[in-house]
Amino acid sequence: MGAAIAAGQVPSLLGYSKKFDTRAASYKVIINSFKYLGSTKRDAAYGLSGLFFLYTVRYVLQRVERNARSPVVRKIAFFALTLRTAICIIFLTVFSWVHLRHKKVAHYDISILGTVPSGFEHMGRPNISADLISRMGGLLPVSTIILLLEHIAIAKSFGRINNYKIDPNQELIAIGVANTVGTLFNAYPATGSFSRSAIKAKAGVRTPLAGWVTGVVVVVALYALTGAFYWIPNAALSAVIIHAVGDLIASPAQVYGFWKISPIESLIWFGAVILSVFTSLEIGIYFSVGASVAFLLYRIARPRGQFLGRVRLREEEDESGLGSEPDPDRAPEQEAISPKTTSTRDVYVPISADGVRNPHIRVEPPPPGVLVFRFGESILFPNVSLFCDQILDYAREHTRSGQDFSQTKAGARPWNDPGPSRWARKKEEAALAAGAETPAEREAKKPILRAVVFDMSCVSNLDTTSVQNLVDLRRTLERYAAQKVTFHFCTILSPWIRRALLAGGFGTGKPVHERPLEIAATVPAGTELVPAEFQRRFFSPPGTPRRLSASHMPSLATAATPADLESGRADKADEAQGLGLPGRREVSGGSSPDKAGVPGIKVWESDELSIEAAVVSTNFPRFHLDVASGVQAAVGRSW
Repeated sequence: MGAAIAAGQVPSLLGYSKKFDTRAASYKVIINSFKYLGSTKRDAAYGLSGLFFLYTVRYVLQRVERNARSPVVRKIAFFALTLRTAICIIFLTVFSWVHLRHKKVAHYDISILGTVPSGFEHMGRPNISADLISRMGGLLPVSTIILLLEHIAIAKSFGRINNYKIDPNQELIAIGVANTVGTLFNAYPATGSFSRSAIKAKAGVRTPLAGWVTGVVVVVALYALTGAFYWIPNAALSAVIIHAVGDLIASPAQVYGFWKISPIESLIWFGAVILSVFTSLEIGIYFSVGASVAFLLYRIARPRGQFLGRVRLREEEDESGLGSEPDPDRAPEQEAISPKTTSTRDVYVPISADGVRNPHIRVEPPPPGVLVFRFGESILFPNVSLFCDQILDYAREHTRSGQDFSQTKAGARPWNDPGPSRWARKKEEAALAAGAETPAEREAKKPILRAVVFDMSCVSNLDTTSVQNLVDLRRTLERYAAQKVTFHFCTILSPWIRRALLAGGFGTGKPVHERPLEIAATVPAGTELVPAEFQRRFFSPPGTPRRLSASHMPSLATAATPADLESGRADKADEAQGLGLPGRREVSGGSSPDKAGVPGIKVWESDELSIEAAVVSTNFPRFHLDVASGVQAAVGRSW
């Protein structure tokens, strides 16, 4: 925008602004400026000399102010630098008066400001007619948007330049009051002005008190100095404006910085600049605002969720607490006195190819049957379906189904699981004949999903649709795994997120027979089509006997106790072997030293790790402080 303003002032600087429209598109103004260079008038002597004076004085006085040792010299340089704009206008006005005072108006060879009306000649109530409203009605919304956007953009630009912060609400109130009062004086609609604001900034204005001083000076000047304003050269004003907006033009280093920070946003910036140059500033603003909003919505709707793996960090420390730096002069007897101890810390990073680029760092995948997922944005209705689909696809790719339909007739299969095709069966037979591993054998080596750990460190908001989709995801994963799948939530940022998850039935550690909660039911209760065998196995009421085969992975709540392992009970033993868990014993809330007096809390303790030791609260045993704690609780032991 600064370049467009500067380009529009060049014709006035050189004296041929009346030969073409200086408010046209910037590229037309630039082309016409070169086209009419031969028509340059004596105005260029005033404009170019004023521009040279402003830049030279600024360069010299800035160096003097920066390098001077005497505080008196620095103060004089500062005030001279502040007054350079006024000095330039005063001298060029005096020269213009000396040059034109004996000439007739028709023979003036430079363009001057001309007659300025004295005082307030048109004060009063505004005359608003129906015809005026009908002519302006269609343009009012666009004008208002441009007015507000321009004002806020200018205020923020000068805030960055002069290192202060603006309040947008205060700016909108100020511009509204100014335009309301301005109607009593038949004033033009007021908004922020790059040129006028830049002039004040270059003049050294530091506080809003300058507005009151400017208002008083303007009122006095309207009554007393209009005669002197008559002789101000237009070229001098153009020089001042070009000098003022020059610093607002982005330098190549700034543009390259935009590209390094955000290539997409830099492309939006380039598009806005091109449209502003070849069309108009309004279209450039429309494009930049619209593209930024579209990019923001795209980021919300298409976030980057990542599956995590573990990197174990080891750090050696002296027991004396002197640090872990190696000491070449350390004697063996000193090593024996204060031996080094090794501490480890688990860090969870993206397991994908673009996660960790260092080839010397090995990212370990999560334990078999456990998925660790980090949400890249807040979980909202535009992106929750994408998150759930991503988790479900990953689970189907890296785990196997707990339901075996290989021996089931085609008519008894679910409609969305037709089984292997004829060509797939032929390929499997060919692989068997060749002695190669068949797809069924590769699938059998995959674990069954038993737990999902969510890293909520990037989630600042959670809505109703998101909770319902998480409930549906839990139901889908449990049907796929044919067992209870525990959901663990780590690094929750807000108690409102915890409350929403609890309302959805998460985090409570309920037993496996509980049905998933329906937040916003659209199908009447009792009309769901659930296979009877699946209903009997996995959603039977408490106390209903059920038998699981060894292929079915158990949940943590049904792990085998030492007595089960010793007695060789098939179901419990198979479940414990599938989990790879040590023997456990159930301790009621009253008998546990950590949970004494807390009714209804069951604590599972093992010989290696207590599940409850790593969680945030005993009331919500699926909420954890960090991802490492969540994975440990999901596995049930250190790994």
